[in-house]
Amino acid sequence: MKYKDYYEVLGVSKNATIPDIKKSYKKLAKKYHPDLNPNDKAAEEKFKEINEAYEVLGDEEKRKKYDTFGQSYNFQNGAEFDPSQFGFGSGNYQYYSTGDASDFSDFFNMFFGGRDGFSTSSFDLGNIFSNRRSRNVKGEDVESELEISLKEAYEGVSKIISVNILGEVKTISVKIPAGILPGKKIKIKEQGGKGSRGGKNGDLLLKIKIKDDKEFKLEGLDIIRDLNLLPWEAALGSDVVVKSLKDKVKIKIPAGIQTDEKIKLKGLGYKDMNGNKGDMFVRIKIVNPTSLTQKERELYESLKEASTFNPRE
Repeated sequence: MKYKDYYEVLGVSKNATIPDIKKSYKKLAKKYHPDLNPNDKAAEEKFKEINEAYEVLGDEEKRKKYDTFGQSYNFQNGAEFDPSQFGFGSGNYQYYSTGDASDFSDFFNMFFGGRDGFSTSSFDLGNIFSNRRSRNVKGEDVESELEISLKEAYEGVSKIISVNILGEVKTISVKIPAGILPGKKIKIKEQGGKGSRGGKNGDLLLKIKIKDDKEFKLEGLDIIRDLNLLPWEAALGSDVVVKSLKDKVKIKIPAGIQTDEKIKLKGLGYKDMNGNKGDMFVRIKIVNPTSLTQKERELYESLKEASTFNPRE
């Protein structure tokens, strides 16, 4: 018999709430409904599969019974198994179904295909554990998110973090390699769900998120940073010192540069774990003084009289 991963069928996580499950079910049921897919056998089978998954995950008691079995053996969707070895009957197991249960799979009926929606076969949670033989079962892998600063990602850092592992808060030391990118995962062995019968604990997978930086923006391996210039610095050109991720660097501002123009500094961007480097782009922002001295006002008045440039033409 094939194991059915109802969470995978509905496209939700194992920690999904009932409203999340219901929302996903409605979306998929609408997509594969026979009325919208006439004469499409594949869509019809998918529709039945979706309804079966919701029948279980949308009901707290059925979901609990299903989860107990799934967490004990860590089956993958579609994995073959012999029900008689897991407490379901004695080889020639019987299924008793009534009403809508007959539209569902043998896997569903093995659990729930009897009167009032529950199996009248020999399913028993105690039998599951007593029939596990001596097989070690690895604990569940757990995924969590870890937010770090751009500087921490660029330079690498060791951190002590607290993570919720299936309801248990653990304090864990994690080393983040220099050059890690957003979305990459760090595996911490045997810090996930607890194994059973001598099996190893599952692993903890930390998905990296790099939080926004007030100075730098990461785009792939390139770094974008803004540089404020006074009007005369932009008009006449100037030499300005700017900070990169690693050092300070002096750049030459060409005369007449405009707001949002960029100056490319090759190789001064982000460096990933493989040694690949991006560039840094300095984006110009022309900023006018918020207040003027008498001398500055006079000079601006003189410039106004002398200039023939009209930016609106």
